[in-house]
Amino acid sequence: MKTLDLHKKRHDNIDRLTENFVFLNELPLELIVGNSQRMKKLVESVLDRHEFKYHIKWYTNYGSIIVSE
Repeated sequence: MKTLDLHKKRHDNIDRLTENFVFLNELPLELIVGNSQRMKKLVESVLDRHEFKYHIKWYTNYGSIIVSE
């Protein structure tokens, strides 16, 4: 599974980075968002806008989002 680590990325770049990653790679994918609630909301906003299915990887790290379809 391909992974995009968004640590230390500027919030104003998250929309573009997330879209490019999910549209240019084969699912499933992992987005590492860390502990920032704002970062999680920004990523979830992009995924919701494009109707991707995703879940928080709660069993190992709350700072990770798995995009499944």
